[in-house]
Amino acid sequence: MNILIVRLGALGDVVHAVPAVAALRKAYPAARIDWLVEARHRAIVDLVTAVDRVVVLERASWDGWTSAIRELRTTSYDVAIDLQGLMKSAVFARASGAARVVGFSIWHLREKTARPFYTTTAEPEMTHVIRKNLQLLRAVGVHDDEIRFPLSTPPSAALDRVRLQIGDRGFALINPGAAWPNKRWPPERFGEIASFLSDATGVLPFVLWGPGEESLAQSVVAESSGVARLAPPTTIADLVALSRAAALVVSGDTGPLHIATAVGTPTVGLFGPTDPARNGPWSDADVSVSVHDRCGCHYDRRCHEARWCLAEVTTPEICAAIQRRLAGARTHE
Repeated sequence: MNILIVRLGALGDVVHAVPAVAALRKAYPAARIDWLVEARHRAIVDLVTAVDRVVVLERASWDGWTSAIRELRTTSYDVAIDLQGLMKSAVFARASGAARVVGFSIWHLREKTARPFYTTTAEPEMTHVIRKNLQLLRAVGVHDDEIRFPLSTPPSAALDRVRLQIGDRGFALINPGAAWPNKRWPPERFGEIASFLSDATGVLPFVLWGPGEESLAQSVVAESSGVARLAPPTTIADLVALSRAAALVVSGDTGPLHIATAVGTPTVGLFGPTDPARNGPWSDADVSVSVHDRCGCHYDRRCHEARWCLAEVTTPEICAAIQRRLAGARTHE
């Protein structure tokens, strides 16, 4: 059997799709499983050991689309599974030439115009997106609710640099950035959290940063009274390796948080415009501090209310959440 997975982005959503691929591999161990993904998110898919081939959408242009479709057409797919639910992902799934194209029912699609491109649909429960993805597989005979993340961990220069700095101490990761401005907690509060982590737990906090976020990370370091360290530049593979080795990750709802939960690292997540019951860490042991129930900007990138909901989350709340999470053990790998 030849299977195509279509999940183009974003980073956290790609991570949430991995358990579905793991379930397919377990059900069909001899199958060929390919994954179509945008170029900027390829790095995480390259680490998924259950995938045979990564097909990359290099550019969001006519040439980029036709090139990706030509590559897809070199394989005769028995089924294409659209885990994204957008018009463009549905078009790619259908254009692959797969005999069957599977997607969510119209009530679960982000763009209803995707529905005509599917030959088969499934009606998942209103639950966490990981479990919705797993439930979609029932359309291809896979009934598997176990959540697995088969991610490899290549060597990491960033982790080597961190280990040189910490000596015998453990370390934690603080991630203040996010693509959505209204998912970002104030840097001065992250700085206070860094001080708390060092004083209360003895771990050395490192502040992560991505493209365009170095000044934000430096602000957190400055607000920590020098306790926190600026993390080295990181690739996605570095994030996986650092997360596996960390004692804790504190972050808003963004890719590094979901990578950490995927590799079993204890996490404390901050949620405002997004719902942790749908998008957050799936393990009951992880702690999510959420103001989603009183946020007026659900799933909007920018706040359009006079009151910014995440500003209501206090430093003592996060400190208490950290203590609760560290009282438990690492629950999965």
